[in-house]
Amino acid sequence: MQTFQINTKEKREATGDLFGIFFEDINHAADGGLYAELIQNRAFEFDPIDNKNYHALYAWMPCQLDEKNGQTDAADVSLTILTESPYTKKNPHYLRITANSAAAGVKNLGFNSGIALEGGETYHFSCYLRKIDEPVTVKACLIGKEGQIYASCELTADASDWKKYTADLKIAEGTSCTDANLALVCMTPGSVEVDFVSLFPAHTYKNRPNGLRKDLCEMLEAMHPKFIRFPGGCLVHDGQLDENARDSMYRWKNTIGPVEERPARRNNWGYNQTLGLGYYEYFQLAEDIGAEPLPVLPAAYDPHHQRKVPLDELGPWIDDALDLIEFANGDETTVWGKKRADMGHPKPFGLHYLAIGNEEVGEGFTERYPYFHKAIREKYPDIKLIGSASPFAAGGEYERGWASARECGCDLIDEHYYMNTDWMIANVDRYDNFLSSDPKVFLGEYASWGNQWENGLAEAAFMTGLEKNVHAVGLACYAPMFANVDYVNWRPDMIWFDNHQVYGSVNYYVQSMFMRHQGTHRLDFTVTEPELEQTARLLAEQKIRESAKTISGPIRVLVNEGQGVFFEVTVKNHDTGKLHRFTDCVCGTESENRAASYENAVETGVIPKDWTNYTLTMKAKETEGKKGFLVYLGEASDHMLWTLGGWQNLDISMEHFKNGRGACLSEAMFSAEKDHEYELMLVVKDRTMKIYVDGEEYLDTIDKIPVPKPLYVSVALDEATGDVIVKAVNITGNSQTAQLALDGVNGTHNVLVEKMAAALSDENTMENKKCVVPAVSEETIPDGTFTRTFEPYSLTILRIRQ
Repeated sequence: MQTFQINTKEKREATGDLFGIFFEDINHAADGGLYAELIQNRAFEFDPIDNKNYHALYAWMPCQLDEKNGQTDAADVSLTILTESPYTKKNPHYLRITANSAAAGVKNLGFNSGIALEGGETYHFSCYLRKIDEPVTVKACLIGKEGQIYASCELTADASDWKKYTADLKIAEGTSCTDANLALVCMTPGSVEVDFVSLFPAHTYKNRPNGLRKDLCEMLEAMHPKFIRFPGGCLVHDGQLDENARDSMYRWKNTIGPVEERPARRNNWGYNQTLGLGYYEYFQLAEDIGAEPLPVLPAAYDPHHQRKVPLDELGPWIDDALDLIEFANGDETTVWGKKRADMGHPKPFGLHYLAIGNEEVGEGFTERYPYFHKAIREKYPDIKLIGSASPFAAGGEYERGWASARECGCDLIDEHYYMNTDWMIANVDRYDNFLSSDPKVFLGEYASWGNQWENGLAEAAFMTGLEKNVHAVGLACYAPMFANVDYVNWRPDMIWFDNHQVYGSVNYYVQSMFMRHQGTHRLDFTVTEPELEQTARLLAEQKIRESAKTISGPIRVLVNEGQGVFFEVTVKNHDTGKLHRFTDCVCGTESENRAASYENAVETGVIPKDWTNYTLTMKAKETEGKKGFLVYLGEASDHMLWTLGGWQNLDISMEHFKNGRGACLSEAMFSAEKDHEYELMLVVKDRTMKIYVDGEEYLDTIDKIPVPKPLYVSVALDEATGDVIVKAVNITGNSQTAQLALDGVNGTHNVLVEKMAAALSDENTMENKKCVVPAVSEETIPDGTFTRTFEPYSLTILRIRQ
């Protein structure tokens, strides 16, 4: 039995704002999600540039109200999109309805299955109308699939200029539905022009106008996050450099002011972004849930498409950053502080963090970042500035980002990685040797590729490593946060929802437990174990390492999205001198309509399982294509993937895939050239790997073996209450008994116990939202030294009250 001797007398580093949340408009997280607007394509601005299936009438259909048949799509109406005389040039499209018979018009389908309506609730409706010739009475109604009208109002379009109309639509008690439409029909034949059709529930979060969805915000508030990062993510820097382009980078000044003046934007995840949820609303949300705002701005560089603003033209981009700080913190006498006040928030928001760049790779970022850093430091020295360390956990671009952050004197540096559970367990100690004198780590995006309890448990173990290393880790947030179940771009996600319901994944509850029980300061502890038990445990751990020591198995090769040849494939054992020569092959994907996968790769040979010290060499040439080569080493369920020319033919990487879940071990910049004959070499020694291309070393990495500990533990003090908080994670299938000895704690104490335990495959779903959730209980301990058994596959938090 292990003993954890906890020093409660000496508080160590402050935990600060360690655990927070991250919002990116991915998976329709904003429009159709957090942003409470119920109308999809409210301003008729959807365009194929957003999504190839979009058009200006997307989500709108002809509609005819019929007293006998309810509603019908066979409407006697003409619908025309115009741009000649819009309400605002920022959103130039509008709709002309020409009804050839009474009660003909148009309806909006909303998101998901339709518009969700709750009995007894009120909905704020608005739209802009303009008459063509004679005044026209327009009926706006919330209508069901069978034609039942839940609520309606009549509006008379009697002005030759655009005029805004508003009405409150109240739903009768007991008439909830999830599939309504909003119909706008002309009560008599005639023509009318329509723009900015909007429908909001009266009860948004905090009842704010242009507000946010109440149930989703309450999920965030319940976590008690220390900060919220926004608005992205790749959303930040993917796009054209021209701020007026429909597919521009995310520019914050386009997201404030009246919603009608916020230009529709292509969301880089393949849909439209109204920007109704903009920077003002983000700051307000942060304030409402008690979190520090942490905005992310682009650095005038798009690494996805290699777009760069010339260095001598960075001024407006730097000004954007300075103006944002003034918008957040300036008083009403400043230009941007007044704009914030005019929007309804005279008091400054109190911005303390600002990140420049997201997952940046290449010299384009490291050339430009210092200009931003210098200007912001000079004008706002108290703002904590955050650099970028690429989307990888190691390798050339990761080191480039860190070198830039050190040179510039960043307060923090943003690390991102999505890894499998094996990597998480093997790297719990990742930050043990990071220096407190370096910029602190902001782990801005991380997750373990799943929403099962196995994932939540691995993340919990990893988070104990973050807590123990707050000397080096300043901030951390899981990603992504939201996913609409009917519009998924990425998984896993922390919170899932549709148009009327929401649930938290197991990952959500793990994050919530760590946030609510973060404490204010780290506490030291030592671990001791009886000699015989320790010897047995160390022998068992050694067996695990030995059983996974070799990187071996089938060698499979493929040209990615092209055609090519692999030849002179050899492997030499450095312990025995034995040499194997393997089969040459011609292979590819695109022209053969084959997906780039392990199954479609061509096997050239097999490395024996007992080989642990060898060199694999081959030559490769791409005769047609654009993305280079893939080399797989191992079995389908457990293999290495060496990619040369991945991610738009811009990098070289080594990944370990286990049961379909990957962990990128290292990465560097590399582009494969057509018709170039490459000499490829992989040198393997146990679990270390060195990768060479044409004699040049690109990667030097190690694949660490996950060796489960009996318990993963972190301890914190809550200075406000005096509580000692012990977090213990048992990732094994056996109960683990440990003694906890709290120095300086004597006598009986009450203990709040919050615990999650489940089978590894258990997962919360829309059908079973509470499959795995925390259980809370109160216990009493007779003394500061006590024994506790932690059940298999469990996360337990003990809050020992003082």
